[in-house]
Amino acid sequence: MSRTRTALLAAMALVAGATGSAIAAVPGDAGAAAVPCTVDYDVQNQWDTGFTASVTVTNHGAAKSSWAVNWTYAGNQKVTSGWNARITQSGASVTAANESYNATLASGGSATFGFQGSYTGTNAVPATFTLDGVTCNVDDGGTDPTDPTDPEDPPTQGDRVDNPYDGAKVYVNPEWSANAAAEPGGDAIADQPTGVWMDRTAAIEGPNGKMGLRDHLDEALRQKGSGELVFQVVIYNLPGRDCAALASNGELGPTEIDRYKTEYIDPIAEILSDPKYASLRIVTVVEIDSLPNLVTNVSPRPTATPNCDTMKANGNYVKGVGYALNKLGDVPNVYNYVDAGHHGWLGWDDNFGPSAELFKQAATAEGATVADVHGFIANTANYSALKEDHFSIGDSVGGKSVRESKWVSWNRYVDELSYAQALREKLVSLGFDPKTGMLIDTSRNGWGGANRPTGPGATTDVDTYVDGGRYDRRYNTGNWCNQSGAGLGERPQASPEPGIDAYVWIKPPGESDGSSKAIDNDEGKGFDRMCDPTYTGNPRNDNNMSGALGDAPVSGHWFSAQFQELLKNAYPPVS
Repeated sequence: MSRTRTALLAAMALVAGATGSAIAAVPGDAGAAAVPCTVDYDVQNQWDTGFTASVTVTNHGAAKSSWAVNWTYAGNQKVTSGWNARITQSGASVTAANESYNATLASGGSATFGFQGSYTGTNAVPATFTLDGVTCNVDDGGTDPTDPTDPEDPPTQGDRVDNPYDGAKVYVNPEWSANAAAEPGGDAIADQPTGVWMDRTAAIEGPNGKMGLRDHLDEALRQKGSGELVFQVVIYNLPGRDCAALASNGELGPTEIDRYKTEYIDPIAEILSDPKYASLRIVTVVEIDSLPNLVTNVSPRPTATPNCDTMKANGNYVKGVGYALNKLGDVPNVYNYVDAGHHGWLGWDDNFGPSAELFKQAATAEGATVADVHGFIANTANYSALKEDHFSIGDSVGGKSVRESKWVSWNRYVDELSYAQALREKLVSLGFDPKTGMLIDTSRNGWGGANRPTGPGATTDVDTYVDGGRYDRRYNTGNWCNQSGAGLGERPQASPEPGIDAYVWIKPPGESDGSSKAIDNDEGKGFDRMCDPTYTGNPRNDNNMSGALGDAPVSGHWFSAQFQELLKNAYPPVS
């Protein structure tokens, strides 16, 4: 994806008539045309009604313990969101002030922040910038803004539609549907679409008499009829899979990247490229719970595991995801969505940006390009609430921010919708297509039932305020296995919010996350104490109880008690 600088030179002559006040602030000869600061305003992506920009300010004066950059637009540009700075706008005037973590600006030092904005007509670059009221030089990039028709614009994705879910039915897996319908009350949701999981090589042909990939695709053609239909398939078999979660370890060892390519991805790509299935919109969810582990669960983090250190060192997660994106992206009717964790995993500053950078690295590995990525998916097989209505990240109680509460613990996001929308903007700023869409898995994040809060908590202190009002009732957002109290979430639907392609049920409700105790199996799936209801935790969940249901089978197997729990606590309720 091309990235064109759009800065213009703002000569110091612009302030020459202002009694030299800007120049007087510069150390040295008052008569010299010294530059107190430099701003590089870089429009990275631009489309018909919006754009993203990166701004780097370099301080040539004395060191600063805080800073604010100001500029004024000549047109109707509006900043809609930002990162690495607190950005406010009044009319055409915009101010970007430091965050707490980047407040220091040394002499000769730089700070970079970014934002997404909207506009109509022209998107002229501001002529003047100030740093703490002092006018800066603007770095000259030498080119005009990228025109939407510029041949250097992001490559298109063939005849793919912007959002595959718009105007389409979504495939109902008959095997899951039968399991759901067999449960008391399950008929009410048995017609909902869910993901088809290729969680080992045998799943391609169909293990133990179950439907294989071609069987599902043939059934999808039958369900499609004369309209459009989305078929959702989970690509989930990396070498050394799930290096931090033993319950979903896979069949391939850490070094078996060649087997992953030739025995798993290549056969799937061959089937999906069969012209017989060309009329389907095939959505792939690529390798959940993989790439973020290389950021959060490696040395020197206290959450590090030897397996994750191994996978970071050998690069096989990045290679595997890149290879899958490349091969599957070559199929014209395939829409690749890369797993992007969830807010309770990646919402912190030291996780958010590095993970986005890693997604870009994987999307350009093994012959893949960003054009092979149609979007990203958040909260896959997880429980994070879609939207917390009773508190927000900007609230404070007794002088303490919500971010200081034990539950939020300095995270920048309190729910999946805000996280997914912010991550999308960050990814676009890194070079992904501006039309990149997000999916959110809402299969188990409803948190309804009798205990669902109806208003904010008491303002006794910030913890009672957050805990009394939060929908997500886990002990900790790090808890991921068969959670007690969880409920079905929003039903699958297309285009529910800006930037969100769909709410989906990728994790089929009622299929276990992992066994409550060690169970022998031929699927390579281990036992993780996070699935044990008696487990008191580890650094990944701040040493809280696991919150898991008891008597669970191995991951992917039907778990009736979990299904009933989800049905009972559904929100919106199941009618």
